[in-house]
Amino acid sequence: MPSTQPHAWLGQLKILLSAIGFGSMAIFARFAYEDGASTPTLLFLRFALAGALLLPWCLAKRLEWPRGRSLLVLMLMGSLGYAGMAACYFNGLHYANAGTISLLLYLFPAIVLALSTLLLKEPFTRRRLLAICLALSGLLVTVGVDLQAQPLGLLLGLTSALIYSLYILAGSRLVHGGHPLTHACVVVLSAASCYGVWLAINGFSPPHSPAGWGAILGIVLLGTVAALALFLSGLQSTGATQASLISTAEPVVTIILAWLFLGEQLSLSQVLGGALILWAVLLISRESRPEQVSLTELHD
Repeated sequence: MPSTQPHAWLGQLKILLSAIGFGSMAIFARFAYEDGASTPTLLFLRFALAGALLLPWCLAKRLEWPRGRSLLVLMLMGSLGYAGMAACYFNGLHYANAGTISLLLYLFPAIVLALSTLLLKEPFTRRRLLAICLALSGLLVTVGVDLQAQPLGLLLGLTSALIYSLYILAGSRLVHGGHPLTHACVVVLSAASCYGVWLAINGFSPPHSPAGWGAILGIVLLGTVAALALFLSGLQSTGATQASLISTAEPVVTIILAWLFLGEQLSLSQVLGGALILWAVLLISRESRPEQVSLTELHD
């Protein structure tokens, strides 16, 4: 037992660091916007550069790639689901503060729970009912009291959570074979292709200065590649349930970083609503399945 304990702590640390990486993306995005980058340009650069780093990594490790229907599903998940979710999340940052958008996205476990119960006929337990009630209460508190957010920002935050939930259900049911890292590579490259077509039609709007490019590199290196690699590595020793519990630090990280670097006020509605939402996530995480977590933890 003593020999395995340090390994377990290392896995937990990796999951926590991945949550910090994922949680930092909204902050980097705000800096990139202030430097003139458009949302489609930011997302294209994020996905294209992340894919350019992941692809040789997967090839060097000779990881198994998805084939046939699974490959097609992943391509559709990337070009439609993940690209759409990211568009809603990052556009929402223009109309609401980073902490609120991050908390709204974290409604996705409760949405997945509700959809799997209604559409997939999974058992509806008292734990699930309590989790959904807590998540909805947190939503009402976060949205109903946050007077600074514009309605469009709140709508985009909720839509990102809904799209991500459908993305998770599709991945857990329709994708088989391959390695989680190759799944992620297919998804991000497919999303990059989607935004590449958009930019070819509407134009490319990059940052104006090295500071803006630095923010985009922060999203790519810290918020995407490093965060994903740390999560998948930590998952091997922590398991899906414990990884999900530790990952609830992500919206908390976003709120703290937004307070430190963006000057966003920490409102009472965020504290109360966030506590209710994260309580729901903690309940739901005890029912999470490893195949769902390993495939879909790409985040915003």
